[in-house]
Amino acid sequence: MKGTYVVLLNVAKDSSVKIGSLGRVNFRKGNYVYVGSALNSIEKRPERHLRKEKKLFWHIDYLLEKADIVKIMCFESGKEECNLARELSNSFESVRKFGCSDCTCPSHLFYSELDMEKIAEEIIKNLRDHRLRHWVLQPEVV
Repeated sequence: MKGTYVVLLNVAKDSSVKIGSLGRVNFRKGNYVYVGSALNSIEKRPERHLRKEKKLFWHIDYLLEKADIVKIMCFESGKEECNLARELSNSFESVRKFGCSDCTCPSHLFYSELDMEKIAEEIIKNLRDHRLRHWVLQPEVV
């Protein structure tokens, strides 16, 4: 099954992370939202992000060395990743060029000072017109 997923994560302290071709990126302490997609297996990609032991490949893999996943929201869909990223850029501060090397979006990672529940509500609000079936993975479950 294909779909789009949203990773809600927290960076506990200001950090600087070397991220593949992006080079060194500074992250402020706080909450972040990452939008991704899985065109082959929406069930497997989020589980991969939850694993501690993995080869660093995607931008998000590098960030997860310094960040904690709070929640992953998965949406059965076609290719909604870029549509959702564009909508979220209206509500949250973009982290330039993160997670979007295969598209024309300015970013797929966003910073917010809101608490995680408010962020989740904003994401659901942005998706309500899409009528997508969604489910949530909590880090302790996997």
